[in-house]
Amino acid sequence: MNYKETLEWMFSQLPMFQREGKTAFKKDLTNSIAFSKHLNYPEKKFKSIHVAGTNGKGSTSHMIASVLQEAGYKVGLYTSPHLKDFRERIRINGEVITESEVVDFIEENNSFLLKYKPSFFEMTVGLAFDCFAKHRIDIAVVEVGLGGRLDSTNIITPKVSVITNIGFDHTQFLGETLHEIAFEKAGIIKSGVPVIIGEFHEETYPVFEKVAKESKSPLFLASSNIINNYKSDLKGNYQIHNIKTAVQTIAILKTQGYNISEESIKNGLQKVAGNTGLLGRWQIVKNNPKVICDTGHNKEGLHYIFKQLKQESFEKLHIVLGMVNDKDLNSILPLFPKNATYYFCTPNIPRGLSEVELQLKCSNFDLLGNVYCSVNEAYKAALKFAKTNDLIFVGGSTFVVAEIV
Repeated sequence: MNYKETLEWMFSQLPMFQREGKTAFKKDLTNSIAFSKHLNYPEKKFKSIHVAGTNGKGSTSHMIASVLQEAGYKVGLYTSPHLKDFRERIRINGEVITESEVVDFIEENNSFLLKYKPSFFEMTVGLAFDCFAKHRIDIAVVEVGLGGRLDSTNIITPKVSVITNIGFDHTQFLGETLHEIAFEKAGIIKSGVPVIIGEFHEETYPVFEKVAKESKSPLFLASSNIINNYKSDLKGNYQIHNIKTAVQTIAILKTQGYNISEESIKNGLQKVAGNTGLLGRWQIVKNNPKVICDTGHNKEGLHYIFKQLKQESFEKLHIVLGMVNDKDLNSILPLFPKNATYYFCTPNIPRGLSEVELQLKCSNFDLLGNVYCSVNEAYKAALKFAKTNDLIFVGGSTFVVAEIV
């Protein structure tokens, strides 16, 4: 099989949460442990940093990787989901793995995949860890896919565990309360391994404190950091929290013997997109009219997005909006601005919420606009009707942004 045929096989044979939702979610580590054994335990052959959280874990992972690259280390980076190409999930010093590495891995491990039927995510984690081991990286930054305790990535024993924040997302898997969700995220805390908490509040801190104490893991709170001298090329206002968390992580690594200069920290934070290829975080894709894309899609992420939109200067706001069908719309639609023109669409995945149903739901919150048969058609309509001094925001789902950037 060539690369395209291999991807088609993966998408058709392996259950994929991003496309199918709950039916593709495997709530234990059985397959991950079995696959690791089959691959001769690749995760034991490199150092790692483990990053979990409701929001910010992707940006934080990219920031940490960028700083480590600037310091001269060979860095593996595992994140999800991808926007354009599957290989975005697995990078080494910012470069995606080759098409042949994907093809060869599937061919070499086809018998295992057919027998055990791992999820798409479980397979991808195995591929990432196998590639990192073969490339003899110095350290990997590994982003949790969903939750933490039972996530496929949680077979690693990292140098540092990082939890960016806790919010209400994927409650059907992780629990209905912040306490329950925090417990799932805290599942990445390992015995004696330092843990960094990016943001916390009354309901979540006791959970982290208890698990860290039981694990004899030193606990650090990144939110107390003062970082006036650190700026990032990632321009969303919410990135201030991720910068603090990344800087605290680097500080812990330095106590473990990693040679990371102040210059490397500053340069790494300023070159995140260039060093690691990060897309879709308050990304300005066009001017006149200005077009901004952001992948934020839950209550906490959208809160920061709309707060920052208010700081933008424009005559009229246009919002290209699409969502997935398992999103709690009643909790997030009240956040959306009513003084905008909406272009409702469906992201091109099986989980995509119908543009007609989205329009109907939004009308209950006085969010008004027309429906379009695709993200691209909605975006073209927004460009047609927007004037030079207007602003177009594209979001609601990672998969909507993926079709634009």
